[in-house]
Amino acid sequence: MNYTNTNLAPATSLNPLNHHQQQNQIMVPIPPLPPLPPNLPCADLIEGSREDYIKIGVPLYEASIKGHWKAAKAILDQKPELIRFAITENYETPLHIAASAESTKCVEEFVENLVNLMDKNDLELQNKTCNTALSLAAAAGNVKTAKIMVKKNRAVLDIPGSNRMMPLYMAALFAKSDMVKYLYENSKKMSGDYWTPENRGWVLQKCVEADIFDVALNIVSDLPELTAKKRLLMEILSVLAQKTRAFKRIKPNFMSRIIKSSHVEKESDALQLLRVIWQKIAIMPKNEIDDIIRGPPGEVRVPGGRIKGYPSRVLFLAAKMGNTRFILELIRSYPDIIWKVDDKGQTIFHIAVKRRHAKIYNLLYEIGSMKDLITPLKDKKDNNMLHLVAKSAKPKRFQNVSGVALQMQRELLWFKEVEQMIPPNYRQRKNKDGEIPHDLFTKKHERLVAQGEEWMKNTASQCMVVATLISTIVFAAAFTLPGGYNQNTGVPFFRQKPALIVFVISDAISLIFSSTSVLMFLSILTSRYAERDFLESLPKKLMFGLATLFLSIFTMMVAFSASFFVLYTKNLKWVPIIVAGLAAMPVILFAILQFRLLGDVFYSTYRSRYLFKPKKRVLYF
Repeated sequence: MNYTNTNLAPATSLNPLNHHQQQNQIMVPIPPLPPLPPNLPCADLIEGSREDYIKIGVPLYEASIKGHWKAAKAILDQKPELIRFAITENYETPLHIAASAESTKCVEEFVENLVNLMDKNDLELQNKTCNTALSLAAAAGNVKTAKIMVKKNRAVLDIPGSNRMMPLYMAALFAKSDMVKYLYENSKKMSGDYWTPENRGWVLQKCVEADIFDVALNIVSDLPELTAKKRLLMEILSVLAQKTRAFKRIKPNFMSRIIKSSHVEKESDALQLLRVIWQKIAIMPKNEIDDIIRGPPGEVRVPGGRIKGYPSRVLFLAAKMGNTRFILELIRSYPDIIWKVDDKGQTIFHIAVKRRHAKIYNLLYEIGSMKDLITPLKDKKDNNMLHLVAKSAKPKRFQNVSGVALQMQRELLWFKEVEQMIPPNYRQRKNKDGEIPHDLFTKKHERLVAQGEEWMKNTASQCMVVATLISTIVFAAAFTLPGGYNQNTGVPFFRQKPALIVFVISDAISLIFSSTSVLMFLSILTSRYAERDFLESLPKKLMFGLATLFLSIFTMMVAFSASFFVLYTKNLKWVPIIVAGLAAMPVILFAILQFRLLGDVFYSTYRSRYLFKPKKRVLYF
């Protein structure tokens, strides 16, 4: 806040004030300057005759929003002054309307022709909410329109709009990345008269929120003083903690890999930005680091209501979102962060288990024997890590898992893994509700077990019908060979043709596989559906049943196609070729529709054992 002195010495005086004069000084705050009134266009048309407005204003508005220059020029030729007249109740000029319209070639040509007829000062006209045409173009992301206006008058770059928002801020607010890049390049590092440390920080924060990390990197590089503001650092870290996808490595495209013969993945801009910011924070005093990580105080939701706490702890926000790379960067510079607990008394590893984030949980394997001290830690309800994994995960975590039975299998895998990780004497500990982990797991997963049983039976029943139908068809086809038999000897007429041999073998294989598939699905229907059956027994049966069903369909289509090659020869070769091509469609369709389920079953049964204990170290390597 600025202060003024009611008893100031002359500016030319070099003598310091004596003690008596200093006592008589009174410091009074200067109130902030009121915002300047908007530079409004002429309102004669909008406030004049309604008949004139309907006759002139409405057609000009329609021409501006559509980009019809011929229609607008016909009006402006008669009344050139309309170029700086308001044509809406919010005091927008034709340029305002065109700047905020959908960006098309017609609109861009309209703006270019309109700007050529305008004076420089006309581009500085504002509507009632203080927005210039450039501000509206920035919010709409119309880069070419903005370039035309800036080329005519660069001063519009530094004219704030509604709520004192600069055009660059408005572009970042509405996540217009191309516009943000253009405006920042032309803003001279936000060094105009209307720029302050506060609104520069706003632009940086909005760039991070809008995933415009390349511009955010340029800002922190050009204006390092912004990283000295604790509140801003806190806000940016909080936003980055929740942007898991932004931290994925960028894979080189196909052409780059061919030209450079390199498969090295590039680090994302978000990760580079985090490193720059975290390096600034890591050298601060410990209490300031903890303040930034803790975030501002607020209300925390608990089962009994709400309590005062710190809901925006960046570390635990990242753990909830599964933002592994964010957590890795923090731990490397601040190893003690693994011992931090949230308002519920849970570490990042407890949250990872609760939210089923395997990559964060796997960091326990890289911290040595300290994991034996972290895993038994209890929260405020005496829940240890095994209690937390015993509770059913949120449905969102199962979005990529096909079928309820496989979801139950994934839950069992998590429970078995944490059970092996936690010390044996903590596996039977009770929480404040008097529940041990295994009983809690059974209680919380009763519904999932019932739904898994229903899903598995429905899937097996439907697939068994198909397998039974196939086995019936191919069994009958085995005794009705193409071309028939010799009535005297019982030998097939076309026994020497290779196509008939293919038909017989394919038909036999199809019968064997379809019969096997029926038996596998029958065993699923007669299973006991205990909890442990969902871990390996049921998924394996389902996988073998689906695989043999697919092979039976494939070999049946091969046999069907081969029968046409037996009957049609010489000049009719095109007939079996077309039939064989069409016969491939059911096989391909089945593969497309059922491949994901078959792949998920295979992954859950055989690959899921590699979900934990990864071979590659990511924390200290």
